[in-house]
Amino acid sequence: MDSDTASHRKRALRAEIRERRQNLTATERAAATAGITRNLVDLTTDLSARSIACYLSTTIEPDTRPFLNWAHTQGLRVLLPISRDDGLLDWTTGDGETETEGLYGLPEAVGELLGPIAINDVDLIIVPAASVDATGMRMGWGRGYFDKTLGSMEKCPPVYAVLFDGELVDEVPRERHDQPVDGAVTPTRIAQFT
Repeated sequence: MDSDTASHRKRALRAEIRERRQNLTATERAAATAGITRNLVDLTTDLSARSIACYLSTTIEPDTRPFLNWAHTQGLRVLLPISRDDGLLDWTTGDGETETEGLYGLPEAVGELLGPIAINDVDLIIVPAASVDATGMRMGWGRGYFDKTLGSMEKCPPVYAVLFDGELVDEVPRERHDQPVDGAVTPTRIAQFT
């Protein structure tokens, strides 16, 4: 598939997913949050992860905050991303509470900047996704931050995308820069692709 076709298909799929997510009821969202939190806790525990990289979810993404609260109470080291103008991610440990609006209006933690290489020391990376296919190919939201980060790592720990049920599909459009994930966490399951 040529790059223009893949890019166009991605835009259309992202719009469809955004609309579906915005139409979730409060009850559906609460149930999804409970399932995702339970599965993220199980995954982290099963991997004996002591240090994780995760993101602060937006209002239409699966809610990662209850999981992050659990991680803080367990004494895990949690790195949170800070978007940079050059397309890379800085990281901070933040305080688990204080947030600000980052680039593109996305929520970001407030804390000491640790630089892009801080992620090299984590045991588990949890990334956002619009969709993931049966081979583990991840389609993000189009800015490429996580693709650049994952593509630049020499020794990458397990990477799991978080999404709603129904966003695990047979195939997503892919471009050369896209990076696969090892698994996906939904409200009802933990899928592994490796």
